[in-house]
Amino acid sequence: MYATVRRYDGVTDPREAARRVKEGFVPIISAVPGLLAYYWVDAGNGVMVSTSVFESLEGAEESNRRAAGWVKENLASLLPNPPQITAGEVVAHQAE
Repeated sequence: MYATVRRYDGVTDPREAARRVKEGFVPIISAVPGLLAYYWVDAGNGVMVSTSVFESLEGAEESNRRAAGWVKENLASLLPNPPQITAGEVVAHQAE
């Protein structure tokens, strides 16, 4: 499994960002083969974090490509700073 975490600082309208992600990006990332989980988190103070987990590196890389394009076209006005992206192989996990 592979995971990608994107941290966005300086989000100007977290509620609107969440709405756009739920309505616009979730369907896009859901179509990437091997998606196991996706989360969009409001961490407060203008910080939002997305976490996606995929079966393969290829799926994680494809999600990063799709996210970059979608954010540029749909969230640029709400996310003034580029995300901090951390990605890698999942080496331990717990699932219900």
